[in-house]
Amino acid sequence: MKMKKFMNDPKTLTKECLEGLAQVHSELIHLEGNALVVSNGLDHAHRVTVVSQLGSGHEPAMGGFVGQGMLDVAIMGDAFAAPSPFACVDGLKRAERGQGVLYVVLNHSGDVLSSNLAMNAMRREPDVHVRKVVIQEDIAVVPRVYAQDRRGMVGGVFACKIAGAAASQGRPLEEVAAITQRFADNMATLAVATRSATHPLTGREITVIDDDEMLVGMGIHGEGGGRYYPFLNAHDTVGIMMPRLLEDLGIMPGENIMLAVDGSGASTIMELFVIFRAAAAYLAEKGINVVAKYVGELLTSQEQAGFQLFIARMDDELLELWNAPCNTPYFKRL
Repeated sequence: MKMKKFMNDPKTLTKECLEGLAQVHSELIHLEGNALVVSNGLDHAHRVTVVSQLGSGHEPAMGGFVGQGMLDVAIMGDAFAAPSPFACVDGLKRAERGQGVLYVVLNHSGDVLSSNLAMNAMRREPDVHVRKVVIQEDIAVVPRVYAQDRRGMVGGVFACKIAGAAASQGRPLEEVAAITQRFADNMATLAVATRSATHPLTGREITVIDDDEMLVGMGIHGEGGGRYYPFLNAHDTVGIMMPRLLEDLGIMPGENIMLAVDGSGASTIMELFVIFRAAAAYLAEKGINVVAKYVGELLTSQEQAGFQLFIARMDDELLELWNAPCNTPYFKRL
Protein backbone atom coordinates (compact mmCIF):
# COMPACT_ATOMS: atom_id res chain seq x y z
CA MET A 1 0.00 0.00 0.00
CA LYS A 2 1.32 3.44 -0.93
CA MET A 3 2.24 5.61 2.04
CA LYS A 4 0.03 8.70 2.35
CA LYS A 5 1.41 11.20 4.86
CA PHE A 6 1.20 14.97 4.72
CA MET A 7 4.88 15.82 4.57
CA ASN A 8 7.28 17.49 2.17
CA ASP A 9 10.67 15.78 2.04
CA PRO A 10 11.40 12.73 4.24
CA LYS A 11 14.90 14.13 4.80
CA THR A 12 13.52 17.25 6.50
CA LEU A 13 10.52 15.65 8.23
CA THR A 14 11.91 15.80 11.78
CA LYS A 15 13.24 19.33 11.38
CA GLU A 16 9.92 20.63 10.07
CA CYS A 17 7.98 18.79 12.79
CA LEU A 18 10.08 20.36 15.56
CA GLU A 19 9.88 23.80 13.96
CA GLY A 20 6.10 23.50 13.86
CA LEU A 21 5.97 22.40 17.48
CA ALA A 22 8.08 25.37 18.57
CA GLN A 23 6.03 27.82 16.52
CA VAL A 24 2.71 26.65 17.96
CA HIS A 25 3.99 26.73 21.55
CA SER A 26 6.38 29.67 21.36
CA GLU A 27 5.18 30.97 24.73
CA LEU A 28 6.68 27.88 26.41
CA ILE A 29 9.49 26.47 24.27
CA HIS A 30 11.92 27.16 21.46
CA LEU A 31 14.13 25.12 19.17
CA GLU A 32 17.91 25.35 19.30
CA GLY A 33 19.75 23.81 16.37
CA ASN A 34 17.97 20.84 14.81
CA ALA A 35 17.65 18.63 17.88
CA LEU A 36 17.08 20.56 21.12
CA VAL A 37 13.63 21.58 22.33
CA VAL A 38 14.38 24.02 25.15
CA SER A 39 12.17 25.57 27.83
CA ASN A 40 11.91 29.35 27.65
CA GLY A 41 12.48 29.41 31.40
CA LEU A 42 15.73 27.44 31.37
CA ASP A 43 18.05 30.41 31.69
CA HIS A 44 16.31 31.44 34.93
CA ALA A 45 16.23 27.94 36.40
CA HIS A 46 18.59 28.04 39.38
CA ARG A 47 17.93 24.43 40.33
CA VAL A 48 18.41 20.87 39.12
CA THR A 49 17.27 20.57 35.51
CA VAL A 50 15.72 17.56 33.75
CA VAL A 51 16.65 16.28 30.29
CA SER A 52 15.29 13.40 28.23
CA GLN A 53 15.72 12.14 24.68
CA LEU A 54 13.84 10.14 22.06
CA GLY A 55 13.53 9.71 18.33
CA SER A 56 10.75 11.55 16.56
CA GLY A 57 7.69 9.64 15.37
CA HIS A 58 6.34 9.30 18.94
CA GLU A 59 4.75 12.73 19.24
CA PRO A 60 4.08 14.45 21.53
CA ALA A 61 6.97 12.70 23.31
CA MET A 62 9.43 14.08 24.24
CA GLY A 63 9.47 17.63 22.88
CA GLY A 64 5.86 18.17 23.90
CA PHE A 65 6.75 17.82 27.58
CA VAL A 66 9.25 20.66 27.84
CA GLY A 67 8.24 23.51 30.10
CA GLN A 68 7.51 24.45 33.70
CA GLY A 69 7.56 21.51 36.10
CA MET A 70 8.64 18.80 33.68
CA LEU A 71 11.50 18.74 31.13
CA ASP A 72 13.95 21.59 30.61
CA VAL A 73 15.46 20.13 27.42
CA ALA A 74 14.33 17.35 25.09
CA ILE A 75 16.97 15.96 22.73
CA MET A 76 15.27 14.70 19.58
CA GLY A 77 16.45 12.19 16.99
CA ASP A 78 15.19 11.40 13.52
CA ALA A 79 12.16 9.17 13.00
CA PHE A 80 12.39 6.11 15.25
CA ALA A 81 16.10 6.83 15.76
CA ALA A 82 18.05 7.96 18.80
CA PRO A 83 19.67 11.40 18.73
CA SER A 84 23.40 11.46 18.07
CA PRO A 85 25.84 11.46 21.01
CA PHE A 86 26.90 14.96 19.90
CA ALA A 87 23.31 16.22 20.25
CA CYS A 88 23.08 14.56 23.66
CA VAL A 89 26.27 16.28 24.82
CA ASP A 90 24.93 19.61 23.58
CA GLY A 91 21.64 19.06 25.39
CA LEU A 92 23.27 18.17 28.71
CA LYS A 93 25.64 21.13 28.55
CA ARG A 94 22.77 23.45 27.66
CA ALA A 95 20.71 22.23 30.60
CA GLU A 96 23.34 22.68 33.34
CA ARG A 97 22.44 25.65 35.57
CA GLY A 98 24.93 25.02 38.34
CA GLN A 99 22.85 22.50 40.33
CA GLY A 100 23.23 19.40 38.16
CA VAL A 101 21.18 17.61 35.49
CA LEU A 102 18.93 14.56 35.75
CA TYR A 103 19.04 12.59 32.49
CA VAL A 104 16.02 10.31 31.84
CA VAL A 105 16.63 7.73 29.09
CA LEU A 106 14.29 5.03 27.79
CA ASN A 107 15.94 1.62 27.50
CA HIS A 108 16.37 1.16 23.77
CA SER A 109 19.68 0.20 22.20
CA GLY A 110 20.26 3.41 20.25
CA ASP A 111 19.29 5.68 23.13
CA VAL A 112 21.41 3.73 25.59
CA LEU A 113 24.42 3.87 23.27
CA SER A 114 24.15 7.59 22.57
CA SER A 115 23.47 8.41 26.23
CA ASN A 116 26.41 6.29 27.42
CA LEU A 117 28.74 8.08 25.03
CA ALA A 118 27.37 11.42 26.19
CA MET A 119 27.86 10.46 29.84
CA ASN A 120 31.47 9.51 29.10
CA ALA A 121 32.00 12.92 27.53
CA MET A 122 30.42 14.63 30.54
CA ARG A 123 33.03 13.09 32.84
CA ARG A 124 35.53 15.35 31.12
CA GLU A 125 33.34 18.39 31.83
CA PRO A 126 33.98 19.38 35.47
CA ASP A 127 31.24 22.01 35.42
CA VAL A 128 28.48 19.64 34.24
CA HIS A 129 27.12 17.18 36.83
CA VAL A 130 24.75 14.53 35.44
CA ARG A 131 22.86 11.63 36.98
CA LYS A 132 21.09 9.19 34.64
CA VAL A 133 17.94 7.17 35.26
CA VAL A 134 17.14 4.45 32.72
CA ILE A 135 13.46 3.61 32.14
CA GLN A 136 12.83 -0.12 31.63
CA GLU A 137 9.27 -0.95 32.65
CA ASP A 138 7.93 -3.07 29.75
CA ILE A 139 6.98 -6.46 31.19
CA ALA A 140 6.31 -8.13 27.82
CA VAL A 141 9.57 -9.90 27.09
CA VAL A 142 11.62 -10.66 30.21
CA PRO A 143 10.93 -11.04 33.96
CA ARG A 144 11.72 -8.28 36.44
CA VAL A 145 14.92 -10.00 37.57
CA TYR A 146 16.32 -9.12 34.13
CA ALA A 147 14.94 -5.58 34.10
CA GLN A 148 18.08 -4.26 32.39
CA ASP A 149 16.78 -5.96 29.22
CA ARG A 150 13.30 -4.43 29.38
CA ARG A 151 12.18 -1.73 26.98
CA GLY A 152 11.27 1.78 28.08
CA MET A 153 7.64 2.70 27.45
CA VAL A 154 5.21 5.46 28.43
CA GLY A 155 6.51 5.29 31.98
CA GLY A 156 9.36 7.47 30.76
CA VAL A 157 6.93 10.35 30.33
CA PHE A 158 5.51 9.90 33.81
CA ALA A 159 9.01 9.64 35.29
CA CYS A 160 9.84 13.01 33.71
CA LYS A 161 6.78 14.47 35.47
CA ILE A 162 7.94 13.14 38.84
CA ALA A 163 11.51 14.33 38.22
CA GLY A 164 10.42 17.77 37.05
CA ALA A 165 8.24 18.28 40.10
CA ALA A 166 11.01 17.24 42.49
CA ALA A 167 13.49 19.53 40.73
CA SER A 168 11.02 22.43 40.87
CA GLN A 169 10.90 22.07 44.65
CA GLY A 170 14.61 22.86 44.76
CA ARG A 171 15.73 19.41 45.84
CA PRO A 172 19.39 18.46 45.27
CA LEU A 173 20.43 16.27 42.33
CA GLU A 174 20.97 13.08 44.34
CA GLU A 175 17.51 13.39 45.88
CA VAL A 176 15.80 14.09 42.54
CA ALA A 177 17.58 11.08 41.04
CA ALA A 178 16.64 8.82 43.97
CA ILE A 179 12.95 9.79 43.84
CA THR A 180 12.80 9.28 40.08
CA GLN A 181 14.55 5.93 40.39
CA ARG A 182 12.12 4.81 43.09
CA PHE A 183 9.20 5.64 40.83
CA ALA A 184 10.86 3.89 37.88
CA ASP A 185 11.46 0.77 39.96
CA ASN A 186 7.78 0.58 40.91
CA MET A 187 6.06 0.87 37.54
CA ALA A 188 5.06 -1.61 34.86
CA THR A 189 3.67 -1.31 31.33
CA LEU A 190 2.21 -3.74 28.82
CA ALA A 191 1.13 -2.74 25.30
CA VAL A 192 -1.31 -4.29 22.85
CA ALA A 193 -1.69 -3.57 19.14
CA THR A 194 -4.21 -4.52 16.49
CA ARG A 195 -2.24 -2.81 13.71
CA SER A 196 1.46 -2.06 13.60
CA ALA A 197 3.14 1.26 12.95
CA THR A 198 4.69 2.10 9.61
CA HIS A 199 8.04 3.81 9.39
CA PRO A 200 7.35 7.46 8.49
CA LEU A 201 10.28 7.60 6.07
CA THR A 202 9.62 4.36 4.17
CA GLY A 203 5.95 3.58 4.69
CA ARG A 204 6.83 -0.03 5.49
CA GLU A 205 4.74 -1.85 8.07
CA ILE A 206 7.06 -2.92 10.90
CA THR A 207 5.10 -5.93 12.22
CA VAL A 208 2.27 -7.76 10.45
CA ILE A 209 -0.86 -8.37 12.52
CA ASP A 210 -3.77 -10.15 10.85
CA ASP A 211 -7.22 -8.58 10.92
CA ASP A 212 -8.56 -11.11 13.44
CA GLU A 213 -5.53 -10.89 15.77
CA MET A 214 -3.99 -8.64 18.39
CA LEU A 215 -0.43 -8.65 19.67
CA VAL A 216 0.06 -8.28 23.44
CA GLY A 217 3.63 -7.12 24.04
CA MET A 218 4.08 -4.63 21.19
CA GLY A 219 6.96 -2.15 21.48
CA ILE A 220 6.93 1.59 20.88
CA HIS A 221 8.52 1.31 17.42
CA GLY A 222 6.01 -1.24 16.17
CA GLU A 223 8.36 -4.09 17.02
CA GLY A 224 6.88 -7.30 18.37
CA GLY A 225 8.12 -9.53 21.15
CA GLY A 226 4.89 -10.62 22.77
CA ARG A 227 2.12 -13.11 22.05
CA TYR A 228 -0.62 -13.13 19.42
CA TYR A 229 -4.21 -13.58 20.60
CA PRO A 230 -7.53 -13.63 18.76
CA PHE A 231 -8.92 -10.09 18.81
CA LEU A 232 -10.91 -9.57 22.03
CA ASN A 233 -13.18 -6.89 23.47
CA ALA A 234 -12.01 -4.28 25.98
CA HIS A 235 -13.04 -6.22 29.07
CA ASP A 236 -11.33 -9.44 28.02
CA THR A 237 -8.20 -7.66 26.79
CA VAL A 238 -7.78 -5.95 30.16
CA GLY A 239 -8.40 -9.35 31.76
CA ILE A 240 -5.30 -10.68 29.98
CA MET A 241 -3.07 -7.67 30.65
CA MET A 242 -3.87 -6.49 34.17
CA PRO A 243 -3.06 -9.71 36.06
CA ARG A 244 0.40 -9.72 34.49
CA LEU A 245 1.02 -6.11 35.52
CA LEU A 246 -0.11 -6.68 39.10
CA GLU A 247 1.92 -9.86 39.42
CA ASP A 248 5.03 -8.19 38.07
CA LEU A 249 4.95 -5.50 40.78
CA GLY A 250 3.50 -7.73 43.47
CA ILE A 251 0.59 -5.33 44.05
CA MET A 252 -1.63 -6.46 46.92
CA PRO A 253 -5.18 -5.53 47.97
CA GLY A 254 -5.25 -2.20 49.80
CA GLU A 255 -2.29 -0.71 47.93
CA ASN A 256 -2.43 2.64 46.11
CA ILE A 257 -1.49 2.78 42.44
CA MET A 258 -1.47 5.01 39.42
CA LEU A 259 -3.40 3.76 36.39
CA ALA A 260 -2.89 5.15 32.89
CA VAL A 261 -3.94 4.24 29.36
CA ASP A 262 -1.74 5.67 26.61
CA GLY A 263 -3.03 5.53 23.04
CA SER A 264 -0.57 4.34 20.39
CA GLY A 265 -1.71 6.74 17.68
CA ALA A 266 -4.68 5.28 15.82
CA SER A 267 -7.05 4.10 18.54
CA THR A 268 -9.77 6.56 19.44
CA ILE A 269 -10.10 8.39 22.74
CA MET A 270 -13.50 6.70 23.07
CA GLU A 271 -11.78 3.30 23.09
CA LEU A 272 -9.18 4.46 25.62
CA PHE A 273 -11.88 5.55 28.07
CA VAL A 274 -13.60 2.17 27.70
CA ILE A 275 -10.28 0.45 28.42
CA PHE A 276 -9.68 2.63 31.48
CA ARG A 277 -13.16 1.86 32.79
CA ALA A 278 -12.53 -1.87 32.44
CA ALA A 279 -9.13 -1.62 34.12
CA ALA A 280 -10.49 0.48 37.01
CA ALA A 281 -13.31 -2.02 37.57
CA TYR A 282 -10.83 -4.90 37.62
CA LEU A 283 -8.71 -3.12 40.23
CA ALA A 284 -11.71 -2.19 42.38
CA GLU A 285 -12.78 -5.84 42.43
CA LYS A 286 -9.29 -6.74 43.70
CA GLY A 287 -9.42 -4.06 46.41
CA ILE A 288 -6.64 -1.97 44.84
CA ASN A 289 -6.97 1.82 45.07
CA VAL A 290 -6.45 4.05 42.02
CA VAL A 291 -5.12 7.33 43.45
CA ALA A 292 -3.66 8.79 40.23
CA LYS A 293 -4.89 8.39 36.68
CA TYR A 294 -4.39 9.45 33.08
CA VAL A 295 -5.93 8.70 29.68
CA GLY A 296 -4.64 10.14 26.42
CA GLU A 297 -1.88 10.03 23.83
CA LEU A 298 1.56 10.77 25.23
CA LEU A 299 3.96 8.31 23.59
CA THR A 300 2.60 7.23 20.22
CA SER A 301 3.89 5.10 17.35
CA GLN A 302 2.63 6.81 14.21
CA GLU A 303 -0.63 5.10 13.14
CA GLN A 304 -0.22 2.03 15.34
CA ALA A 305 -3.61 0.93 16.67
CA GLY A 306 -3.65 -0.12 20.30
CA PHE A 307 -2.62 1.18 23.70
CA GLN A 308 -0.19 0.89 26.58
CA LEU A 309 -1.62 -0.11 29.96
CA PHE A 310 0.48 1.36 32.77
CA ILE A 311 0.46 1.00 36.54
CA ALA A 312 2.77 2.31 39.27
CA ARG A 313 2.89 1.82 43.03
CA MET A 314 2.32 5.22 44.66
CA ASP A 315 3.18 6.64 48.08
CA ASP A 316 2.28 10.03 49.52
CA GLU A 317 5.44 11.71 48.24
CA LEU A 318 5.05 10.40 44.68
CA LEU A 319 1.38 11.38 44.66
CA GLU A 320 2.27 14.92 45.75
CA LEU A 321 4.82 15.17 42.94
CA TRP A 322 2.37 13.76 40.39
CA ASN A 323 -0.22 16.38 41.37
CA ALA A 324 2.28 19.27 41.44
CA PRO A 325 1.67 22.01 38.86
CA CYS A 326 3.32 21.90 35.45
CA ASN A 327 2.78 23.68 32.17
CA THR A 328 4.08 22.10 28.96
CA PRO A 329 2.58 21.93 25.47
CA TYR A 330 1.03 18.49 25.97
CA PHE A 331 0.90 17.89 29.71
CA LYS A 332 -0.49 20.39 32.20
CA ARG A 333 -1.31 20.44 35.89
CA LEU A 334 -2.60 23.90 36.81
